[in-house]
Amino acid sequence: MTTRKYYWWHEMTGPEVIDFAKTKSDIAILPIGAIEQHGPHAPNGVDAFNARGIAELVAKKTDVMLLPWFFYGSHPYHHHYMPGTIPLSYDTHIAMLVDVIKGASVTGYNKFIILSAHGQVSTTLVAVHKLGLEGHFTLSLHWYDFLRDNKDALIDYMWHAEEAETSMGLYLYPEYIDMSKADAGGGEPLVDRKFIIAPGQMPKPGMMYHFEGTFARPEYKELKNGIIGDARNATLEKGEKITTRTVDHIVALIEDIKMRWPIGVKPPVK
Repeated sequence: MTTRKYYWWHEMTGPEVIDFAKTKSDIAILPIGAIEQHGPHAPNGVDAFNARGIAELVAKKTDVMLLPWFFYGSHPYHHHYMPGTIPLSYDTHIAMLVDVIKGASVTGYNKFIILSAHGQVSTTLVAVHKLGLEGHFTLSLHWYDFLRDNKDALIDYMWHAEEAETSMGLYLYPEYIDMSKADAGGGEPLVDRKFIIAPGQMPKPGMMYHFEGTFARPEYKELKNGIIGDARNATLEKGEKITTRTVDHIVALIEDIKMRWPIGVKPPVK
């Protein structure tokens, strides 16, 4: 097996991925993003690039398998009809997640982490539980909520095409970020913001998760530049900090799985 910085399933041969599950790790990460406009300063592939970048940094520290990442994703209702954004239907996305993990399990992989860099809880949660019913140990995490920065490294919470995502882009793929076009955006909820848990915010009593309701006007009607938050606050240093902290949390999760369930041992989901 060729020595690599990290192991992508699609860059390896069939015998290599089989041997990897037996000798190196039977944990596989599936990074998922989306094709979605991210304002005038960032590419439409931000979410996919972020998922890939985080996954590669995790794999360098843990030697887990990386399944080919998704460029397309599902979207909250208010993202639809926005030029530049290409949403999958919920049924399509759920089916893709389920099929990929079921397929990888045939090769000997027993533990899966769906790593999302885009707000698609509506599909990942359903996929995880459908897989659980069939006996597949699957975890799903969205990096911004797994990190819970809560205005520590960042000035604001993690919204869209703003400080957080742009900072991560400056750290992981600066060649695609044009800070000369970064700007502040809009976006006002349909109920008082005090009732909504922002992405990356520590919840308080009396708050709903930001995907638990139809809280927003459609983006194509409301956003002039496609940004929610302020991209001008982004820096490479912030990007390195939030990326590194996210990676460290995921690494700790993987080490716990390895300790509890060694190679070849399938967690008793079913």
